[in-house]
Amino acid sequence: MTTCALKAGLRRGLIELRQSFTNGAELFSHLFWPLLMLAALWFMRDREFGATGFTLGALALPSILGMNLSFGMISMSQQLTAEREDGTLLRAKATPNGMAGYLVGKIVSVSGGLLADLAIFLVPALFVIGGLTLGPGLVWVVLLGLTATLPIGAILGSLFTSSRSQGIVQVLALAMIAISGIFYPITALPGWLQVVGQVFPVYWLGLGMRSALLPAEAASVEIGESWRQVETLGVLGAWVVFGLAVAPIVLRGMARRESGSSVAARRERALQRVG
Repeated sequence: MTTCALKAGLRRGLIELRQSFTNGAELFSHLFWPLLMLAALWFMRDREFGATGFTLGALALPSILGMNLSFGMISMSQQLTAEREDGTLLRAKATPNGMAGYLVGKIVSVSGGLLADLAIFLVPALFVIGGLTLGPGLVWVVLLGLTATLPIGAILGSLFTSSRSQGIVQVLALAMIAISGIFYPITALPGWLQVVGQVFPVYWLGLGMRSALLPAEAASVEIGESWRQVETLGVLGAWVVFGLAVAPIVLRGMARRESGSSVAARRERALQRVG
């Protein structure tokens, strides 16, 4: 990857990020989820979890941050699939180092949008839920989470050939969230669901966020009554290795298959569905 491709990708990503906050529909999506999660926190702010002395709102706030961070793989997957359909990827492939610049741009725009969404949610949430501290662990969880989830999104975006098939990705993501202890501690779930939930990165992102924002006593509601930071690093690190190893292979294969005829065929199928 050349310096020229990096600069072009960075410039492209910043332009896309700026456009996402000036386009009405995209701006709405940036605000909708944070506001929806704030409403959920409002109703949980005074509900205590058992006899722990902690409210569900305090436990859920950092978990929601982890969940929002995991949405990077959904956003990356959706954008890759959509721009594969409309021919953007084909145009990038046709220019020198175009795919490298394209991917750098996607990483910049998706991660920048996610960080903005986290800030939009976190700042007012700290006024709704008290007793939280912004520890230095927040930085490493965010960076590791982005590195773990964005390659997974690139893999999913390469595997699915149409925007309609992205519904499958969203259903799978919602299923992961449901068993990952985001809105209710995972220790309240059946044992076998706890095991399944710990396979995926969403649980560990939520756990890492809780360890960064909650006092040490809050670990009493976690599995093993511990923040398990070593395990968090290990599991998320394993997803990082998997994603960085597999994503380039899948993306190269997807790029080789792209052609003018394949883009035209997808457009024809889309027009037939509309008709």
